[in-house]
Amino acid sequence: MNLRRLILVLTLCSALLPFANTFYAGYTVQRQQLIDTTQESNAAYARKLAQSTDDFLQSALQQLGYTAQLLAAHMGDEPMLTQEATRLRLQTKSFNSVTIYNPQAIVLATSPEALQIKGRMLDSAAVQESLRTRSTVISQAFMSAAGNLIVFISHPIFSPSGEYLGAIGGSIYLKQESMLNRLLGTHFYADGSYLYVVDKSKRIIYHPNPERVGQVITGNTVIDRVISGDSGYAAVVNSQGTAMLAGFAQVPSSGWGIVAQRPQQATLAPLDTLMRTMLYKTLPLTCVLLLVIWWGSRRIAQPLRQLANGAHTMDRADTAQTIQSVQSWYYEAQELKKAMLVGLGLLHQNMSQLRQDVSTDHLTGLGNRRHIDAALARFASQDIPFAVVAIDIDHFKHVNDTFGHGVGDMVLKQLAAQMRDVCRADDVPCRVGGEEFLLLLPKASLTDAAQVAERLRHLAEITELPVVGHITISVGVSHWPHCSPSQTTVFKQADDMLYAAKHAGRNQVQVYPS
Repeated sequence: MNLRRLILVLTLCSALLPFANTFYAGYTVQRQQLIDTTQESNAAYARKLAQSTDDFLQSALQQLGYTAQLLAAHMGDEPMLTQEATRLRLQTKSFNSVTIYNPQAIVLATSPEALQIKGRMLDSAAVQESLRTRSTVISQAFMSAAGNLIVFISHPIFSPSGEYLGAIGGSIYLKQESMLNRLLGTHFYADGSYLYVVDKSKRIIYHPNPERVGQVITGNTVIDRVISGDSGYAAVVNSQGTAMLAGFAQVPSSGWGIVAQRPQQATLAPLDTLMRTMLYKTLPLTCVLLLVIWWGSRRIAQPLRQLANGAHTMDRADTAQTIQSVQSWYYEAQELKKAMLVGLGLLHQNMSQLRQDVSTDHLTGLGNRRHIDAALARFASQDIPFAVVAIDIDHFKHVNDTFGHGVGDMVLKQLAAQMRDVCRADDVPCRVGGEEFLLLLPKASLTDAAQVAERLRHLAEITELPVVGHITISVGVSHWPHCSPSQTTVFKQADDMLYAAKHAGRNQVQVYPS
């Protein structure tokens, strides 16, 4: 491969790869933004519809409550009971049927009378719950005595003296036209988006496909979350295997879950069109750029090619003049670049060694105070909690006075090695002066730090050293921010615990209470 082709390949890679990366990154960001926007919109829509449904249920309860007050003094007047049941059913059309029953669950009146359940005893769980609790009830979906899949809403009837007289209930037929069906059914989209509602038993009580009403959904994480009271959004796959972006919310008064979802494909369709348009718009400029790259590679390689041609004609008289006329700027620039790279490499190597020397204790190889400052600055910038372990060798002055400073240095090096043994990769062991050491434990709890300190204390105690024999250490432990929000205070706390260990007899670990 000659120089012109090499330059052409490298330049094309430098131009096309960033373009492809930018195109891909733009697609990824826009795609995620569309998904997030759709999910948030669906979640907001589900919350709004949940509130509207809750308002409808509260309105239905208010209607039942008002009628219950009217009937309290007329429970023996069957014509009036029937008249009120019919009025309530037809006035707002909130209910498909209305039933009035006594404390024995015997139907006193019903509307429409075509149900033919007057005088019969109702044994549904919803009716029994209303009689047992003597309070308002919004039931789960169930099959009524007349064979309808319904939701039953009831309100108790009390006499003016407080005697329980029975209840009045309204039924909403889930597989027939109803106010609830109209409330939910007006929100159907043509792009495959739809919503459905489940009760607390995960049974579908509304779905744009009537055949799905009454089915119990299992294995759906969105349903599990919304029934448990959660609200938000998630990506799911529906029963037809279509990827959907779902938002969900719970109806407070009934515990129903409302799920609004849109096909992911429909959400991303505008993005595909946008990216194709963007590609078509950028192609002309890309072609011009490729031509410029081709021309530039020829210009860059031309001086060297002329010199190579001159090398092949060394025996001709005009070769010297030909080589003299070559604009050989490329060669000098390349040589200067090499020299600069070598110089920079040596400079960086020396600076790295200098930084190492400045931040390291020359005797033990541990970090010094500058190393501590750098670590603390990093912890603070990243909000990383850390534990401080302050360490001091017991009676170290006696070691120096008795065996000499050479042996003392050996003891310091041995303790430094033991500190490295108990440290993790991210821990910061340091020597802060004399026989005083410090250990910073990022992301460690106070309990973890106390355990590390105890391991180090035990290791120092059981290790037999040449000449000296055994040494002991005293250790103080504190934690930021659990013990104090101030780093300076935490270091003082660890130091105080160190001196507390000294005063308590040495060879022990004292932990600052959090």
